[in-house]
Amino acid sequence: MIPAMSSAAAALDLTATTGYLVADARGRVIGKVEAPMYGTSPDVPDALAVRSGFLRRRRLVPAEAIRAIDGRSGVIGLRLVRESIQSFG
Repeated sequence: MIPAMSSAAAALDLTATTGYLVADARGRVIGKVEAPMYGTSPDVPDALAVRSGFLRRRRLVPAEAIRAIDGRSGVIGLRLVRESIQSFG
């Protein structure tokens, strides 16, 4: 089980998550973090590009969708189910 983030950990360093596994709210693995994505600030990522599946499709996971990050196991737990995460490219 992935521990929930504390409010002190809310400002996560998403730049250090490349290669982490990403699991949805039901515990299903979505894929691996391919890269942090930047939008609102050029030096702070606000989303993750996650590579998934046989077709190697990418999903865009916004930072606010992250429930917890377990640095020991390298797993990111989300608040969302897989079907609600936007695909791109």
